[in-house]
Amino acid sequence: MINNRFYQDFDFERSGGERRRDYRTPFQIDRDRIIHAHAFRKLQSKTQVFLSGEYDFYRTRLTHSMEVAQIGRSICTYLQSRGAPLEPDFTIDSDLVEAVSLAHDLGHPPFGHSGERTLQELMTRWGGFEGNAQTLHLLTETMYQNEAGVRGMEPTRGLLDGVLKYKRLFHEFPAPPTRHFLYDAQERHRAFVFGGAAIPADLLAKGGLNAFKSIECQIMDWADDAAYSVNDIVDGVKAGFLTIERIEQWAAGEGIDAERQRWLEQVIHAIRADRLENVFSQRIGAFITACRLRERKNFMSGATHRYRFELVVAPAVEREAAFYKKMANDIIFESPQLQQMEHKARRVLFQLWESCWRNYVDRGPRVINILPPRVGRLIDAAEGEAAKARRICDWLAGLTDGMIVRTYRRLFDPEFGSLRDLS
Repeated sequence: MINNRFYQDFDFERSGGERRRDYRTPFQIDRDRIIHAHAFRKLQSKTQVFLSGEYDFYRTRLTHSMEVAQIGRSICTYLQSRGAPLEPDFTIDSDLVEAVSLAHDLGHPPFGHSGERTLQELMTRWGGFEGNAQTLHLLTETMYQNEAGVRGMEPTRGLLDGVLKYKRLFHEFPAPPTRHFLYDAQERHRAFVFGGAAIPADLLAKGGLNAFKSIECQIMDWADDAAYSVNDIVDGVKAGFLTIERIEQWAAGEGIDAERQRWLEQVIHAIRADRLENVFSQRIGAFITACRLRERKNFMSGATHRYRFELVVAPAVEREAAFYKKMANDIIFESPQLQQMEHKARRVLFQLWESCWRNYVDRGPRVINILPPRVGRLIDAAEGEAAKARRICDWLAGLTDGMIVRTYRRLFDPEFGSLRDLS
Protein backbone atom coordinates (compact mmCIF):
# COMPACT_ATOMS: atom_id res chain seq x y z
CA MET A 1 0.00 0.00 0.00
CA ILE A 2 1.53 3.35 -1.11
CA ASN A 3 1.88 5.92 1.63
CA ASN A 4 -0.35 8.87 0.72
CA ARG A 5 1.20 12.18 1.75
CA PHE A 6 -2.12 13.95 1.15
CA TYR A 7 -3.36 12.81 4.58
CA GLN A 8 -1.88 13.00 8.07
CA ASP A 9 -2.83 11.76 11.54
CA PHE A 10 -5.06 14.83 11.86
CA ASP A 11 -7.31 13.48 9.07
CA PHE A 12 -7.39 9.93 10.47
CA GLU A 13 -8.30 10.87 14.06
CA ARG A 14 -11.67 9.47 15.13
CA SER A 15 -14.34 11.54 16.88
CA GLY A 16 -14.63 9.01 19.71
CA GLY A 17 -10.87 8.70 20.17
CA GLU A 18 -10.85 5.07 19.01
CA ARG A 19 -7.48 3.65 17.96
CA ARG A 20 -7.09 0.31 16.22
CA ARG A 21 -4.66 -1.56 14.01
CA ASP A 22 -6.22 -3.09 10.94
CA TYR A 23 -5.32 -4.41 7.50
CA ARG A 24 -7.58 -1.66 6.12
CA THR A 25 -6.92 2.07 6.02
CA PRO A 26 -8.97 4.25 8.40
CA PHE A 27 -11.08 5.45 5.48
CA GLN A 28 -11.77 1.90 4.29
CA ILE A 29 -12.98 1.11 7.81
CA ASP A 30 -15.32 4.13 7.60
CA ARG A 31 -16.70 2.93 4.28
CA ASP A 32 -17.24 -0.63 5.50
CA ARG A 33 -19.00 0.51 8.68
CA ILE A 34 -21.43 2.55 6.57
CA ILE A 35 -22.17 -0.26 4.11
CA HIS A 36 -22.93 -2.75 6.91
CA ALA A 37 -25.10 -0.36 8.93
CA HIS A 38 -28.87 -0.80 9.26
CA ALA A 39 -29.36 2.89 8.40
CA PHE A 40 -27.65 2.34 5.04
CA ARG A 41 -29.82 -0.67 4.14
CA LYS A 42 -32.93 1.36 4.90
CA LEU A 43 -32.11 3.68 2.01
CA GLN A 44 -33.34 0.99 -0.40
CA SER A 45 -36.90 1.83 0.74
CA LYS A 46 -36.66 5.62 0.95
CA THR A 47 -37.92 7.98 -1.72
CA GLN A 48 -35.50 9.67 -4.10
CA VAL A 49 -38.14 11.20 -6.41
CA PHE A 50 -41.02 8.74 -6.68
CA LEU A 51 -42.57 6.97 -3.71
CA SER A 52 -40.68 3.80 -2.89
CA GLY A 53 -42.38 0.72 -4.36
CA GLU A 54 -44.42 2.62 -6.94
CA TYR A 55 -42.21 1.53 -9.85
CA ASP A 56 -39.40 -1.01 -10.06
CA PHE A 57 -36.93 0.84 -12.28
CA TYR A 58 -36.32 4.22 -10.71
CA ARG A 59 -33.74 5.35 -8.20
CA THR A 60 -34.17 5.00 -4.47
CA ARG A 61 -31.93 6.75 -1.93
CA LEU A 62 -29.77 3.62 -1.94
CA THR A 63 -29.19 3.34 -5.69
CA HIS A 64 -28.69 7.12 -5.86
CA SER A 65 -26.03 6.94 -3.14
CA MET A 66 -24.27 4.13 -5.01
CA GLU A 67 -24.27 6.19 -8.20
CA VAL A 68 -22.88 9.22 -6.36
CA ALA A 69 -20.14 7.03 -4.91
CA GLN A 70 -19.21 5.73 -8.37
CA ILE A 71 -19.10 9.24 -9.84
CA GLY A 72 -17.08 10.47 -6.86
CA ARG A 73 -14.49 7.72 -7.29
CA SER A 74 -14.30 8.47 -11.02
CA ILE A 75 -13.65 12.15 -10.31
CA CYS A 76 -10.76 11.12 -8.05
CA THR A 77 -9.36 8.87 -10.78
CA TYR A 78 -9.70 11.60 -13.40
CA LEU A 79 -8.05 14.26 -11.24
CA GLN A 80 -5.19 11.86 -10.52
CA SER A 81 -4.74 11.20 -14.25
CA ARG A 82 -4.20 14.91 -14.86
CA GLY A 83 -1.05 14.94 -12.75
CA ALA A 84 0.03 18.05 -10.86
CA PRO A 85 -0.79 19.12 -8.24
CA LEU A 86 -1.51 15.43 -7.49
CA GLU A 87 1.20 12.75 -7.60
CA PRO A 88 1.20 8.95 -7.16
CA ASP A 89 1.87 9.37 -3.43
CA PHE A 90 -0.09 12.62 -3.03
CA THR A 91 -3.69 12.02 -4.03
CA ILE A 92 -7.31 12.40 -2.93
CA ASP A 93 -8.36 9.12 -1.31
CA SER A 94 -11.12 7.52 -3.40
CA ASP A 95 -12.12 5.25 -0.48
CA LEU A 96 -12.81 8.35 1.61
CA VAL A 97 -14.81 9.97 -1.20
CA GLU A 98 -16.76 6.73 -1.62
CA ALA A 99 -17.52 6.60 2.11
CA VAL A 100 -18.64 10.24 2.12
CA SER A 101 -20.86 9.64 -0.93
CA LEU A 102 -22.45 6.49 0.50
CA ALA A 103 -23.18 8.34 3.75
CA HIS A 104 -24.41 11.65 2.36
CA ASP A 105 -28.14 10.78 2.37
CA LEU A 106 -28.30 8.62 5.52
CA GLY A 107 -30.25 11.27 7.42
CA HIS A 108 -33.00 11.80 4.90
CA PRO A 109 -36.49 10.86 6.18
CA PRO A 110 -39.29 8.93 4.46
CA PHE A 111 -41.21 10.68 1.65
CA GLY A 112 -38.11 12.43 0.31
CA HIS A 113 -37.93 16.22 0.41
CA SER A 114 -41.62 16.34 1.33
CA GLY A 115 -40.86 14.47 4.53
CA GLU A 116 -37.86 16.69 5.23
CA ARG A 117 -39.93 19.87 4.91
CA THR A 118 -42.63 18.47 7.19
CA LEU A 119 -40.20 17.39 9.90
CA GLN A 120 -38.55 20.80 9.70
CA GLU A 121 -41.92 22.41 10.34
CA LEU A 122 -42.60 20.09 13.28
CA MET A 123 -39.15 20.65 14.81
CA THR A 124 -38.79 24.43 14.35
CA ARG A 125 -39.30 25.20 18.05
CA TRP A 126 -36.99 22.34 19.06
CA GLY A 127 -33.93 23.21 17.00
CA GLY A 128 -35.05 22.24 13.51
CA PHE A 129 -34.62 19.25 11.23
CA GLU A 130 -32.20 19.11 8.29
CA GLY A 131 -31.19 16.06 6.26
CA ASN A 132 -27.48 16.81 6.29
CA ALA A 133 -27.47 17.58 10.03
CA GLN A 134 -29.40 14.35 10.60
CA THR A 135 -26.70 12.44 8.70
CA LEU A 136 -24.12 13.88 11.10
CA HIS A 137 -26.43 12.96 14.02
CA LEU A 138 -26.52 9.35 12.80
CA LEU A 139 -22.78 9.06 12.24
CA THR A 140 -21.84 10.52 15.61
CA GLU A 141 -24.68 9.50 17.92
CA THR A 142 -27.39 7.10 16.80
CA MET A 143 -26.15 4.76 14.05
CA TYR A 144 -25.50 1.96 16.55
CA GLN A 145 -27.91 3.21 19.20
CA ASN A 146 -29.19 0.80 21.82
CA GLU A 147 -30.92 1.05 25.17
CA ALA A 148 -27.59 1.42 26.97
CA GLY A 149 -27.15 4.84 25.41
CA VAL A 150 -26.22 6.89 22.39
CA ARG A 151 -23.47 5.63 20.11
CA GLY A 152 -22.38 6.55 16.62
CA MET A 153 -19.80 4.90 14.38
CA GLU A 154 -16.86 7.04 15.60
CA PRO A 155 -15.98 8.36 12.13
CA THR A 156 -12.62 9.80 11.17
CA ARG A 157 -12.24 13.55 10.92
CA GLY A 158 -11.92 13.12 7.15
CA LEU A 159 -15.29 11.37 6.84
CA LEU A 160 -17.07 13.65 9.28
CA ASP A 161 -15.82 16.73 7.48
CA GLY A 162 -16.65 15.18 4.11
CA VAL A 163 -20.37 14.84 4.86
CA LEU A 164 -20.67 18.38 6.27
CA LYS A 165 -22.07 20.26 3.31
CA TYR A 166 -23.26 22.94 5.74
CA LYS A 167 -21.51 24.10 8.89
CA ARG A 168 -23.62 26.99 10.18
CA LEU A 169 -25.53 26.28 13.40
CA PHE A 170 -29.29 26.75 13.80
CA HIS A 171 -28.90 29.65 16.26
CA GLU A 172 -26.35 31.44 14.04
CA PHE A 173 -29.08 32.46 11.59
CA PRO A 174 -30.95 35.74 12.20
CA ALA A 175 -34.27 33.85 11.92
CA PRO A 176 -35.04 30.12 12.27
CA PRO A 177 -33.79 28.56 9.00
CA THR A 178 -35.64 25.90 7.04
CA ARG A 179 -32.58 24.28 5.44
CA HIS A 180 -28.78 24.19 5.27
CA PHE A 181 -27.85 24.21 8.96
CA LEU A 182 -26.45 22.08 11.77
CA TYR A 183 -28.22 21.41 15.04
CA ASP A 184 -26.93 23.58 17.88
CA ALA A 185 -25.94 20.47 19.84
CA GLN A 186 -23.55 19.61 16.98
CA GLU A 187 -21.26 22.56 17.66
CA ARG A 188 -18.79 20.17 19.33
CA HIS A 189 -18.60 18.07 16.17
CA ARG A 190 -17.93 21.17 14.11
CA ALA A 191 -15.19 22.09 16.56
CA PHE A 192 -13.71 18.59 16.20
CA VAL A 193 -13.73 18.87 12.40
CA PHE A 194 -11.71 22.09 12.64
CA GLY A 195 -9.40 20.67 15.29
CA GLY A 196 -10.47 23.40 17.71
CA ALA A 197 -9.29 26.21 15.40
CA ALA A 198 -11.19 29.47 15.76
CA ILE A 199 -13.55 30.16 12.86
CA PRO A 200 -12.80 33.55 11.22
CA ALA A 201 -15.55 36.13 11.68
CA ASP A 202 -15.87 36.72 7.93
CA LEU A 203 -16.79 33.04 7.42
CA LEU A 204 -19.50 33.22 10.07
CA ALA A 205 -20.95 36.37 8.52
CA LYS A 206 -23.52 36.14 5.74
CA GLY A 207 -23.47 32.34 5.57
CA GLY A 208 -19.95 31.99 4.19
CA LEU A 209 -19.31 29.04 6.49
CA ASN A 210 -21.84 26.94 4.56
CA ALA A 211 -19.73 27.28 1.43
CA PHE A 212 -16.52 26.27 3.21
CA LYS A 213 -16.04 22.59 2.40
CA SER A 214 -13.24 20.05 2.32
CA ILE A 215 -12.17 18.80 -1.11
CA GLU A 216 -13.86 15.42 -0.51
CA CYS A 217 -17.11 17.19 0.37
CA GLN A 218 -16.87 19.28 -2.78
CA ILE A 219 -16.36 16.17 -4.91
CA MET A 220 -19.32 14.44 -3.25
CA ASP A 221 -21.47 17.55 -3.72
CA TRP A 222 -20.70 17.79 -7.43
CA ALA A 223 -21.13 14.01 -7.88
CA ASP A 224 -24.54 14.36 -6.19
CA ASP A 225 -25.51 17.20 -8.54
CA ALA A 226 -24.28 15.25 -11.55
CA ALA A 227 -26.22 12.15 -10.55
CA TYR A 228 -29.60 13.63 -9.79
CA SER A 229 -29.58 16.37 -12.42
CA VAL A 230 -29.59 13.76 -15.19
CA ASN A 231 -31.08 10.73 -13.44
CA ASP A 232 -34.21 12.57 -12.30
CA ILE A 233 -34.83 13.33 -15.97
CA VAL A 234 -34.34 9.67 -16.96
CA ASP A 235 -36.66 8.41 -14.20
CA GLY A 236 -39.20 11.12 -14.99
CA VAL A 237 -39.38 10.09 -18.64
CA LYS A 238 -39.68 6.39 -17.81
CA ALA A 239 -42.43 7.11 -15.28
CA GLY A 240 -44.37 9.19 -17.81
CA PHE A 241 -43.99 12.49 -15.93
CA LEU A 242 -41.68 13.98 -18.53
CA THR A 243 -43.13 13.82 -22.03
CA ILE A 244 -42.03 15.78 -25.08
CA GLU A 245 -45.30 17.72 -24.92
CA ARG A 246 -44.77 18.75 -21.30
CA ILE A 247 -41.13 19.64 -21.93
CA GLU A 248 -42.06 21.84 -24.89
CA GLN A 249 -44.83 23.53 -22.90
CA TRP A 250 -42.39 24.19 -20.05
CA ALA A 251 -39.72 25.55 -22.42
CA ALA A 252 -42.21 27.92 -24.04
CA GLY A 253 -42.58 29.77 -20.76
CA GLU A 254 -38.89 29.80 -19.86
CA GLY A 255 -37.39 32.20 -22.39
CA ILE A 256 -34.77 29.65 -23.51
CA ASP A 257 -31.50 31.09 -24.84
CA ALA A 258 -29.33 29.45 -27.52
CA GLU A 259 -27.26 27.45 -25.04
CA ARG A 260 -30.26 26.01 -23.22
CA GLN A 261 -32.07 25.45 -26.53
CA ARG A 262 -29.22 23.13 -27.53
CA TRP A 263 -29.59 21.10 -24.31
CA LEU A 264 -33.38 21.08 -24.72
CA GLU A 265 -33.17 19.73 -28.26
CA GLN A 266 -30.70 17.08 -27.12
CA VAL A 267 -33.18 15.83 -24.51
CA ILE A 268 -36.12 15.79 -26.93
CA HIS A 269 -34.09 14.06 -29.65
CA ALA A 270 -32.89 11.41 -27.16
CA ILE A 271 -36.47 10.74 -26.00
CA ARG A 272 -37.69 10.35 -29.58
CA ALA A 273 -34.81 8.00 -30.41
CA ASP A 274 -35.31 6.05 -27.16
CA ARG A 275 -31.66 6.75 -26.28
CA LEU A 276 -32.10 9.01 -23.27
CA GLU A 277 -30.31 6.75 -20.79
CA ASN A 278 -27.38 6.27 -23.16
CA VAL A 279 -27.09 9.99 -23.92
CA PHE A 280 -27.26 10.99 -20.28
CA SER A 281 -24.69 8.37 -19.30
CA GLN A 282 -22.33 10.18 -21.65
CA ARG A 283 -23.20 13.48 -19.98
CA ILE A 284 -22.13 11.99 -16.64
CA GLY A 285 -18.73 11.39 -18.22
CA ALA A 286 -18.62 15.01 -19.36
CA PHE A 287 -19.49 16.18 -15.84
CA ILE A 288 -16.56 14.15 -14.47
CA THR A 289 -14.01 15.47 -16.97
CA ALA A 290 -15.15 19.06 -16.36
CA CYS A 291 -13.39 18.99 -12.96
CA ARG A 292 -10.11 20.65 -12.05
CA LEU A 293 -8.21 21.39 -8.83
CA ARG A 294 -7.14 24.85 -7.70
CA GLU A 295 -4.97 25.67 -4.71
CA ARG A 296 -6.34 28.01 -2.04
CA LYS A 297 -5.37 29.47 1.33
CA ASN A 298 -7.62 29.61 4.37
CA PHE A 299 -7.52 29.09 8.12
CA MET A 300 -7.48 25.27 7.69
CA SER A 301 -5.15 24.85 4.70
CA GLY A 302 -2.10 24.70 6.96
CA ALA A 303 -3.58 21.90 9.07
CA THR A 304 -4.77 19.59 6.27
CA HIS A 305 -4.45 19.28 2.51
CA ARG A 306 -8.19 18.64 2.44
CA TYR A 307 -8.63 22.42 2.66
CA ARG A 308 -5.61 23.34 0.57
CA PHE A 309 -7.44 22.57 -2.68
CA GLU A 310 -10.86 23.36 -4.12
CA LEU A 311 -12.79 21.75 -6.94
CA VAL A 312 -13.39 23.87 -10.02
CA VAL A 313 -16.09 22.76 -12.47
CA ALA A 314 -16.35 24.20 -15.97
CA PRO A 315 -19.05 26.93 -15.85
CA ALA A 316 -20.86 25.66 -18.95
CA VAL A 317 -21.24 22.20 -17.39
CA GLU A 318 -22.52 23.74 -14.13
CA ARG A 319 -25.11 25.66 -16.16
CA GLU A 320 -26.12 22.46 -17.97
CA ALA A 321 -26.65 20.59 -14.69
CA ALA A 322 -28.68 23.53 -13.34
CA PHE A 323 -30.83 23.46 -16.48
CA TYR A 324 -31.69 19.77 -16.02
CA LYS A 325 -32.42 20.30 -12.31
CA LYS A 326 -34.79 23.16 -13.07
CA MET A 327 -36.59 21.13 -15.72
CA ALA A 328 -37.05 18.23 -13.32
CA ASN A 329 -38.17 20.49 -10.47
CA ASP A 330 -40.70 22.45 -12.52
CA ILE A 331 -42.23 19.53 -14.40
CA ILE A 332 -41.86 16.62 -11.94
CA PHE A 333 -41.59 17.99 -8.41
CA GLU A 334 -44.25 20.64 -8.92
CA SER A 335 -46.63 18.18 -10.60
CA PRO A 336 -49.99 17.40 -8.93
CA GLN A 337 -48.89 13.78 -8.42
CA LEU A 338 -45.85 14.71 -6.32
CA GLN A 339 -47.71 17.52 -4.59
CA GLN A 340 -50.28 14.93 -3.56
CA MET A 341 -47.43 12.91 -2.06
CA GLU A 342 -46.35 15.96 -0.07
CA HIS A 343 -49.91 16.40 1.19
CA LYS A 344 -49.92 12.75 2.28
CA ALA A 345 -46.50 13.10 3.93
CA ARG A 346 -47.69 16.07 5.96
CA ARG A 347 -50.80 14.28 7.14
CA VAL A 348 -48.98 11.06 8.07
CA LEU A 349 -46.11 12.79 9.87
CA PHE A 350 -48.28 15.32 11.70
CA GLN A 351 -50.65 12.66 13.01
CA LEU A 352 -47.87 10.30 14.07
CA TRP A 353 -46.06 13.18 15.78
CA GLU A 354 -49.19 14.20 17.65
CA SER A 355 -49.80 10.65 18.85
CA CYS A 356 -46.19 10.27 20.03
CA TRP A 357 -46.24 13.63 21.80
CA ARG A 358 -49.53 12.94 23.56
CA ASN A 359 -48.48 9.50 24.78
CA TYR A 360 -44.80 10.06 25.60
CA VAL A 361 -44.34 13.77 26.41
CA ASP A 362 -47.59 15.51 27.25
CA ARG A 363 -48.94 12.51 29.11
CA GLY A 364 -52.59 12.48 30.06
CA PRO A 365 -54.36 10.18 32.51
CA ARG A 366 -54.39 7.32 30.01
CA VAL A 367 -51.10 6.53 28.24
CA ILE A 368 -50.97 4.09 25.32
CA ASN A 369 -47.57 2.67 24.42
CA ILE A 370 -47.80 2.92 20.64
CA LEU A 371 -44.06 2.81 19.88
CA PRO A 372 -41.61 -0.08 19.97
CA PRO A 373 -40.52 -0.49 23.62
CA ARG A 374 -36.91 0.48 22.93
CA VAL A 375 -37.95 3.75 21.30
CA GLY A 376 -40.36 4.51 24.13
CA ARG A 377 -37.62 4.00 26.70
CA LEU A 378 -35.26 6.29 24.80
CA ILE A 379 -37.91 9.03 24.81
CA ASP A 380 -38.60 8.51 28.52
CA ALA A 381 -34.88 8.72 29.32
CA ALA A 382 -34.43 12.01 27.44
CA GLU A 383 -34.39 15.05 29.74
CA GLY A 384 -36.61 17.95 28.76
CA GLU A 385 -39.12 18.47 25.97
CA ALA A 386 -36.49 19.42 23.37
CA ALA A 387 -34.56 16.18 23.93
CA LYS A 388 -37.77 14.12 23.81
CA ALA A 389 -38.80 15.90 20.60
CA ARG A 390 -35.44 14.98 19.05
CA ARG A 391 -35.97 11.32 19.98
CA ILE A 392 -39.42 11.31 18.35
CA CYS A 393 -37.95 13.02 15.30
CA ASP A 394 -35.15 10.43 15.13
CA TRP A 395 -37.71 7.62 15.11
CA LEU A 396 -39.84 9.22 12.39
CA ALA A 397 -36.83 10.12 10.24
CA GLY A 398 -35.48 6.58 10.51
CA LEU A 399 -38.63 4.94 9.13
CA THR A 400 -38.74 3.86 5.50
CA ASP A 401 -41.64 4.79 3.23
CA GLY A 402 -43.26 1.41 3.71
CA MET A 403 -42.68 1.31 7.47
CA ILE A 404 -44.24 4.71 8.09
CA VAL A 405 -47.31 3.96 5.96
CA ARG A 406 -47.86 0.63 7.73
CA THR A 407 -47.43 2.28 11.14
CA TYR A 408 -49.90 4.99 10.20
CA ARG A 409 -52.46 2.47 8.99
CA ARG A 410 -52.11 0.32 12.12
CA LEU A 411 -52.86 3.36 14.27
CA PHE A 412 -55.57 5.04 12.22
CA ASP A 413 -57.12 2.49 9.85
CA PRO A 414 -59.63 0.29 11.73
CA GLU A 415 -59.54 -2.39 9.03
CA PHE A 416 -55.75 -2.71 8.85
CA GLY A 417 -53.44 -4.75 11.04
CA SER A 418 -53.46 -7.77 13.26
CA LEU A 419 -51.67 -8.84 16.43
CA ARG A 420 -48.92 -10.35 14.28
CA ASP A 421 -48.23 -6.93 12.72
CA LEU A 422 -47.46 -5.46 16.13
CA SER A 423 -44.48 -7.67 16.96
